[in-house]
Amino acid sequence: MTSSQTSTKRRTPEKSRPSAFWVLASLIIPIWSLMVKYRFVDREKLPATGAFILSPNHYSEIDPVVMGAAVWHLGRAPRFMAKASLFKVPVLGWLMRKSGQIPVERAGGTASVAPIKAAKELVEHGRGVIIYPEGSLTRDPDLWPMRGKSGAVRLALQGDIPLIPSAHWGTQELMPRYGKKIHPFPRKKISVIIGDPVDLSEFKGRPLDQKTLNEATDKLMAAISVLLGKLRDEQPPAERWDPTRNNQTETGKF
Repeated sequence: MTSSQTSTKRRTPEKSRPSAFWVLASLIIPIWSLMVKYRFVDREKLPATGAFILSPNHYSEIDPVVMGAAVWHLGRAPRFMAKASLFKVPVLGWLMRKSGQIPVERAGGTASVAPIKAAKELVEHGRGVIIYPEGSLTRDPDLWPMRGKSGAVRLALQGDIPLIPSAHWGTQELMPRYGKKIHPFPRKKISVIIGDPVDLSEFKGRPLDQKTLNEATDKLMAAISVLLGKLRDEQPPAERWDPTRNNQTETGKF
């Protein structure tokens, strides 16, 4: 049964414990709430405890703030994969370490992360992480999810971590795709929907080769597209936008 609710705070064990997120939330949330009002659909599907990987659609530069604040409203601490170099920045680096952000190293011009180590830490500490499977802003002309990358499913399969698809809509009114300016007034309504964990059982025990990862990623992207279709009250396209077929360069490698 689908439930819809406007933004109300959800108390969970993780949110109740003192952490660096309290500092960040006290600085960001009051100002953010003047610009954004959330409508949550199936908010209870984000687990109150335990490890998870949340994979949303991606079509605006401000998406991480949108989903980070949404996850905080839903009672969990938002964590992301972040460039390792940012951890060396004074103050910022301290906050990132204290808040459990996951460093991504760059080697030979591509991003690499130790998925087994990252997955182990998520499970051991019962943490969640937000991973955008598209890797960069969608190139689809109508803002539907494009072809995904394998980082999220790899992490989920290696750590046996619930992979939860999600989608948001309305963010484009706050900051359009490729936009550099925020349009805070009038206050924007952003809808966020949380899906059921993607069933990856058919891939367990299989070698994590490119074929397996591609199939699992396609399944994730299909789930995200269905969720976005519900928010937009539209039918997702039968085929996802593929930048390599449309002569467009992708950025973001995880």
